[in-house]
Amino acid sequence: MLDVTSPQPVWDAALGELQIQVNKANYETWLRKTTAISYEHGEFVVGVPSTFVAEYLDRNQRSLVEKVLTGILHKDVKVRFQVSAQHQGTTVSSTSRGRLSPPAQQASLPLFNPKYTFDSFVTGPCNQLAYAAAVNVAQNPGTSYNPLFLYGGAGLGKTHLLQAIGHAAVANNLKVLCVSAEQYTNDLMSALRERQTHELYQKYRSVDMLLVDDVQFFSGKQKTGENFFHTFDELHNASRQIVITSDRPPKAIPLLPERLCSRFEWGLVTEVQSPDFDTRLAILQDKSQQDGVDLSPDVLEFLARQIRENIRVLEGSLNRVVAYAKLVRAMVTPQLAAQAIKDIAGNQPGAPMITAGTIVEAVARSFQLDPSEIVGRKRDKETTMARRVAMYMMRQHTNFSLNQVGKELGGRDAAAVTNSCKKVASDMESNPYLRRKVIDIRQVLGSG
Repeated sequence: MLDVTSPQPVWDAALGELQIQVNKANYETWLRKTTAISYEHGEFVVGVPSTFVAEYLDRNQRSLVEKVLTGILHKDVKVRFQVSAQHQGTTVSSTSRGRLSPPAQQASLPLFNPKYTFDSFVTGPCNQLAYAAAVNVAQNPGTSYNPLFLYGGAGLGKTHLLQAIGHAAVANNLKVLCVSAEQYTNDLMSALRERQTHELYQKYRSVDMLLVDDVQFFSGKQKTGENFFHTFDELHNASRQIVITSDRPPKAIPLLPERLCSRFEWGLVTEVQSPDFDTRLAILQDKSQQDGVDLSPDVLEFLARQIRENIRVLEGSLNRVVAYAKLVRAMVTPQLAAQAIKDIAGNQPGAPMITAGTIVEAVARSFQLDPSEIVGRKRDKETTMARRVAMYMMRQHTNFSLNQVGKELGGRDAAAVTNSCKKVASDMESNPYLRRKVIDIRQVLGSG
């Protein structure tokens, strides 16, 4: 039996349960460094590393934590998150290094988009690593991934993550500067022309965190690259955090100085990929809730299947459907949605007909199996994994019901299909081999 007079064993038991109930990235980011402070009069106080973590857990995980603790203690528990004693000096020491308080910053720093926060970022297998790294950087600037280099196609959420880091850093009293690579270049050219390089250096090299968007703009700009190299070194040597976004990895940026490319790879380089069906659907659900729009699941699923590559276009398609329905004074149905976005969906790259047969063939080829083995009764580890992947792909890229998927794959029942899809989605986060298989099969199918 747990000793309730000592809260730490109770919290250790709770952490064991929470580790099962939340995904690995969220546990490592938000819960692993927490401790128990006290348990008195039905209130359990949990110690956290920072105010930012306390606010996040209070908003997003408090009900779950209270449920877990109530189950362990067999009595109602209220939870409060509090910065633990060993971390309470952080803000003071940061100020002593010359960091500005939030009011002092606001006059000199650009405002971030209020919608671009960690809370509003929808995660999935396509962006989980990038999200976890961004949160880690926001919590531990200059200590873990420095620089953090996020790359991926347009409209996939890189700028959202960049600004979410900025929001969190400002909340922790850090002096943050967020600029595009084009703005950096323009500032440099203006400073050289007006002989005000000292002011430029003060602006860029005195911050606690520098966020640079679309760094591929430095391509072929030798003078800008040379200047940014020295800015990078000065900030990095002072353990100041640098976060960079690009539409491609460092080595793929043409005419980028080699030593600058090398610097970009010092920390963590991670890709933000095109969202899969489940993530696209979650994004649409989240946006419709934020906008106060009540749409049926079949409409949201239709949009999620039609718009594959770009989150910005995906959200724009939702706006267009709602506006079109108001214009024609009609209820939103999949048919009306199709009419509203026909020019958008028609421009989506690569939309070949995907059938159960093409999925089974693509999966079989990837796993070097015969298609008959995937739909058959063979149960070795590799065949079982391939069969699960086939179920997962059918649910994502066809309109088949669970029963239809099961029928296509040897008469499996709906529960087996559901469990297989959940297992693939979960295992992709921790199994690089499986994740690469799924990505390769998607490319063969020509589907986002």
